[in-house]
Amino acid sequence: MTGPASHGRDMTTGPMTRHLLAVAWPVSVSWLLQTLYNLVDAFWLGKLGKTALVAPTVTMNIVFIGIALAMGLGQAGTTLISQYKGAGRTGAMKRAAGQSLLMQVGAGSLIAVVGLIFAEPLLRLLQTPADAFDSTLVYMRWILAGVPLMFVFHVYQGIYTGLGDTVGPMRINVATVILNLILDPILIFGLGPVPAMGVAGAAIATVIARAVASVLALHALLRGPGLRITLADLRLDRKMTGRLLRIGVPLSLGQAATSLGFTLLIGIVNSFGSSATAAFGVGHRVVMMVSVPAMALGQANATAVGQNLGAGFPARAALSVNRSAILITAVLLPLTTLTFLFGGNITHWFVSDPEVIAYGRDLFRITSFSVFAFSLILVLFGAFQGSGHTLPVMVVNMGRLWLVRIPASWLLAKVMGMGPTGLWWAMNLSNLLAGLVALVWFMRGDWKTAVIEDEPDPVGPVTDG
Repeated sequence: MTGPASHGRDMTTGPMTRHLLAVAWPVSVSWLLQTLYNLVDAFWLGKLGKTALVAPTVTMNIVFIGIALAMGLGQAGTTLISQYKGAGRTGAMKRAAGQSLLMQVGAGSLIAVVGLIFAEPLLRLLQTPADAFDSTLVYMRWILAGVPLMFVFHVYQGIYTGLGDTVGPMRINVATVILNLILDPILIFGLGPVPAMGVAGAAIATVIARAVASVLALHALLRGPGLRITLADLRLDRKMTGRLLRIGVPLSLGQAATSLGFTLLIGIVNSFGSSATAAFGVGHRVVMMVSVPAMALGQANATAVGQNLGAGFPARAALSVNRSAILITAVLLPLTTLTFLFGGNITHWFVSDPEVIAYGRDLFRITSFSVFAFSLILVLFGAFQGSGHTLPVMVVNMGRLWLVRIPASWLLAKVMGMGPTGLWWAMNLSNLLAGLVALVWFMRGDWKTAVIEDEPDPVGPVTDG
């Protein structure tokens, strides 16, 4: 058979470990490249002075709400596409892809318009420093204008991940990150006939890169080897759209709540001075880097679970979860052991201040193995996401920060006078309790049922030729 159902990787047969690794490694590369770009972007803007770094910092905190929506809806596309692929239902796959594209372009456009209208009063509400206000406003307006482009790429990435093809999205990520790296210094500082645009240049570089990514993504969706969306697939289908929203909205809400929670948590950390903030910053960056394999394997697990539940193979879906847990243990347990043993040395690589190093050593000793526990949570999240039963993901994400970490941070650090050490213990406690709740919810087995409807594929099978 040729066509969408045969494109990508069929994870319903063959060695599961090989499938998981094949889907996960391109996702890891994409995230690491994006992290690299963010660092380089901050490097070039830092050359303009400290006020230049205000623009991306303030803007990303606001725009992340839109990013959370795009990611949640994109993951909903992954779920449905993977389950329809497992069931061999080409017509339903195309319809789900078309509705995902229609919905995300609409949502992205709405966010862009509302954001552009309220950008200035919102920056005033956030008490943006006066010396950085004008440049931040220009930066934010450019980034908001490019939000629909970002949503288009997330549609493509979600669809192709559901097909088991993460190499295609990785290639576009590589191309656009390189383009961004080239454009940043040219547009910020000027070159030849190109005038120096300062902070606005960084935003324009980002928008250009996103435009290129969206064009390549649309070409793949309309003319590529995977799914070829037609006008018929773009006609509003309320049932399919409702299914996407039921899967995606809990994921979006959970991610947005997590972002807001971290913003509040940073405020508590800041109250203990720059040394505690610096140690927390180092710890957060290291944890994010260490967690990349777990996040990638969690995504690969979601694809495998979706395809196998769609095919009616719940036992093989459970095998995917087990193999993912084994792989993450093999990778993350040694890494978190190293951070536990050498946390002070790791902190010293970033900052040489003795007080920061002492805080960092305590942070890694207290939190390292809870980070390993959180990596296992991501495996369970993959099972919930792949099955389409995403309420547990939202509840665990929200509860981890808002019900445990933030109250515990205040209680231990402030009320009980433990200082920054109380913050680190709150991080530990929240990860361990979240892992326990996720495991209990997983053991109930509700996730072992697919969410796709039983009605027959309206298009029928695609045959050779």
